[in-house]
Amino acid sequence: MKLIKSLPSMQRLASRLPHPVVLVPTMGALHEGHIALVRQAKRRAGKKGTTVATIFVNPTQFGPNEDFAKYPRRLKEDCALLKKAGCDLVFAPAAGDMYFTDRSVTVTETSLTTVMCGASRPGHFAGVCTVVSKLFNLTKPDIAVFGEKDFQQLAIIRRMVRDLNFPVQIVSHPTVREPDGLALSSRNRYLTPEERREAPIIYQTLLRGEQKLGEGAESTKQLENWMRREIASASHTRVDYVVAVDPVTLRQRKKLERPVLLAAAVFFRSTRLIDNRLVR
Repeated sequence: MKLIKSLPSMQRLASRLPHPVVLVPTMGALHEGHIALVRQAKRRAGKKGTTVATIFVNPTQFGPNEDFAKYPRRLKEDCALLKKAGCDLVFAPAAGDMYFTDRSVTVTETSLTTVMCGASRPGHFAGVCTVVSKLFNLTKPDIAVFGEKDFQQLAIIRRMVRDLNFPVQIVSHPTVREPDGLALSSRNRYLTPEERREAPIIYQTLLRGEQKLGEGAESTKQLENWMRREIASASHTRVDYVVAVDPVTLRQRKKLERPVLLAAAVFFRSTRLIDNRLVR
């Protein structure tokens, strides 16, 4: 497995990589959810292709009061996990190389980013779209694999690829979970033992919300309010949002119709976790 840190080196190598090139963008602090994406990338690449993982804690997608400074950085351990998973190449650039100090160009999406996490974290998805565009340009993938845990990000990347004509196929992977249902996340390590015991309430509530849909929940607003109350009943939670939305537009429907995306963002003190359930 090769480790590349230089942008010019990555650009030179990208033109010579065996195809298909399958990319897994990450911010490091890898867990089994990331490794599942790498395994899917390996299957897509086949015996002749190349699996590329990127490790970059992207400063432009963090708000001023978020956890950029303390976000785990463990390149050596991450590379060991990627090598064991069969990854062929790791691209781990420095922030000072990825962004000019006088940069003035960003990539923005103006519809899907106005709701859910986009409403709670202004500028977050502009940072995501910009860095993913740069990573596509630097690594030249044929396919890119993203997790469904961040369903909104997945939808936005698909829209960006469509609207900007990136020659990249976007492939998704189902959310990987702990045995009690908690979605794997690099931020789970911030939870105290008591918060960790409470955290599965997010997914449990989404599952019960799906059950209520099957029982004929009366309205979108009633379902959202019920799920919010359920999650808020845990002692350490602060609900950012709980929504039932169209999975394509991410907008609330007047009537509850399938398919519908049930999604939530919840704070456990200062730790913000997200999860979703697509009800088909």
